[in-house]
Order: sequence, then structure tokens, then C-alpha cells
Amino acid sequence: MKITIIYDNEAWKEGLKADWGFSCLVEAYDRKILFDTGANGSILLENMKKLNINPTMIEEIFISHAHWDHTGGLSDFLKITPVKVYIPLSCPKPHSAREAIKVKEPLKIHENIFSTGELKNIEQSLAIKTEKGLVVIVGCSHPEVKNILKAASQFGKARALIGGLHGFNDFHLLEDLDFICPAHCTQFKSTIKSLYPEKYVEGGAGKVIEI
Repeated sequence: MKITIIYDNEAWKEGLKADWGFSCLVEAYDRKILFDTGANGSILLENMKKLNINPTMIEEIFISHAHWDHTGGLSDFLKITPVKVYIPLSCPKPHSAREAIKVKEPLKIHENIFSTGELKNIEQSLAIKTEKGLVVIVGCSHPEVKNILKAASQFGKARALIGGLHGFNDFHLLEDLDFICPAHCTQFKSTIKSLYPEKYVEGGAGKVIEI
């Protein structure tokens, strides 16, 4: 399993553009899923080009929630390749998608790949089952990390958390995880890093996480 951060508030790899928003490419079980699309289509596509990610190889898009910094690049991407899009029920349907699947309840997208379902009427998260546990990918964690991890637990035990955590400060919830990669809107990155230095993974556009 491989996760490449394409869009983030900070750049990990020189030459990539940082911008407020989040997107990553998830490659697992022979599937290539784009998680969110950042705020700006030009930045998304340019960063993808520099990372040698061909948009036409992506089979599906998973949108965590409808906020602009996660959907801003969607229309530009769909002009290139109008793939299937999974969106939470509260998210407007994208016009150019080949198919738009609105998600309310927990959903098995593929073998070992799941949506938590839309939590608190705003956001869904992606959970990928591995031999060592679940990798949970979040957009902004608006429904709160504790609720996201609880929803994901129906698919297995969480071992990793990647993405935006906003003002998350229930730091004890991270004790049982193997690693944490706070990205995008996370306010307390330095605190998480100081509490769990052995679990902490730096994010940023261009960061590649292989599990």
C-alpha cells in the first residue's frame, strides 16, 4: 500500500507548490483512488505532473466533504478523466463525473477498502484494511477523531491516521496507533510530535508513505 500526498499546506518535496487544502493518491489492492482534490485544480494537476502521476491512471475519487479546500480541484480533474466519484450525502453532485455515488451509511467500496459513512452530516473518511490493521485517511476530521476511529473500528483495529485533524487535542486516542501523519489543517502538529515522536510522520506535498 502506498499513499502519496499531492496537495497540502506545506511542501515535502522541493519544486511542489504548497497551498491550503488536501489531496492524496491511495494505491492499494491494485486500486488507484484519489482522496480529495485540494483547493485549486491548476496546483493539483501541476503537482501531479511533477510527481509523475498520470490523472488517467486514477480510477476513482473519494471526496471527504464538500468544503472548497477539498473539492476545488475536482472539476478540473474530471475534465481530463471523468471517473466515478464517492461523495458524502451532504456534498453537491459533480456534473462531469462518470458516476457519483452518494454515501450516507458505512460502505464497502472494494475488498478491504471502506467508507466510514457520512458522520455528523458532513464528512466521510476512508479506511483501508492491511494485515496489521486499518489505515484511516481523513480530510479535516470535522466529526472528531474519536467518532471517526469508532466508525472505522467496525472494519478492524486502526493502526494509522493520515490527514487533517483541525483542532484535535484528545491526544490519548493516538496511544494505540502505530503511526500518525497530521496534515493540512492540523493545529497541534508540534504537540503530537512531542508526545509521540516514534509514531509521528511528517506530511507535505510530495511525501510518500508506504505501508
